[in-house]
Amino acid sequence: MRPEERIFRNCLASRGLRYTPERNIILQEAFNRHDHFEAEDLLYSIRKKEKRTSRATVYRTLELLVQCGLLQVVDFGGNSHHYEHVLGHQHHDHLICERCGRIIEFTHRQLEKLKEKVCQEMDFDGRSHTLKIFGICDQCRGNTKR
Repeated sequence: MRPEERIFRNCLASRGLRYTPERNIILQEAFNRHDHFEAEDLLYSIRKKEKRTSRATVYRTLELLVQCGLLQVVDFGGNSHHYEHVLGHQHHDHLICERCGRIIEFTHRQLEKLKEKVCQEMDFDGRSHTLKIFGICDQCRGNTKR
């Protein structure tokens, strides 16, 4: 049994919920992706493989996966939420291009140290953070240079 399945099964059981075939399909599809995805993207890829599940089940299961700590919601602006799996992945932050929508993941040791320093100075038990920097990527800046 894969670690994400074990964690999800235990989390569901602790809430008195069943691990159904539909929830299994959604979990597997989410963990087979290595990008930021929307619920509709996931639903489309499941249906493309001729597997059946409802839109409502996809949305409810994604919320359960977030609550169980297996996925996180990332808001890149606009009206939709994106998801990414976090199990076994190092913490990272995001640069978001406002022109093309490109998302660049990065980790910076000094930012992590600064977060720890701020929390220590404020006597705050920081557990997680997100950093999103919006701007224009190098490719889009290169496209506008003449």
